[in-house]
Amino acid sequence: MKIEPEELTAKGYELLDKLDHRALIPFVQLYLAKPTRFSVLWFAFCGIGMAESAFCFIWCMRRHVPGFNMPTAMAWTFAGFILALGLIPVHECIHALAYRAVGAKHTSFDSNLKKFYFLAIADRFVANRREFQIVALAPFVCISMALTALLFVLPPAGLLMVSAAFLTHTALCSGDFGLLSYFDFHKDSNIVTYDDKENKLSYFYRLRVQNEL
Repeated sequence: MKIEPEELTAKGYELLDKLDHRALIPFVQLYLAKPTRFSVLWFAFCGIGMAESAFCFIWCMRRHVPGFNMPTAMAWTFAGFILALGLIPVHECIHALAYRAVGAKHTSFDSNLKKFYFLAIADRFVANRREFQIVALAPFVCISMALTALLFVLPPAGLLMVSAAFLTHTALCSGDFGLLSYFDFHKDSNIVTYDDKENKLSYFYRLRVQNEL
């Protein structure tokens, strides 16, 4: 959106929520527990990841894939977990690129290893619902497509790595889907949001008068 944070009140917006980044996890947990489209999608994708892992294991066992045994299965699964962790910087860079694509000029990153969260921040860039959805979903879509492509080049046992990586990455996308769930929970309001990098805060505003859109 081409609007500065200081202009929001004059444009008819009112503060709805203020999120301290240090309280991100309970905020995300709260909105993933809400029955919204995006919380349902997140749980569904996690379920798909678990089902894929189980299917790959059973398929390899029943087909008697050469060299496949329990240690091999555990090794490929662990490799998938490590791959997903290694994709965290890629994930955040995709967020930053998506922010740039929707108009943000200043992007940066933040993390808290103790609480294990990572953030791409567009300082003082006001994003509407559509723009935020693009930013939030871009890493999940891009990385899921890339993992799917691996299915065609890996040996059968490698399917376990892909399914484990997909499941782990989907779990790590909980923050994105939790924030999307927040927007969906307030779908009757015209929500916009922006980050305050210096104070580690995110603000959510809603339009007071709907006909001002």
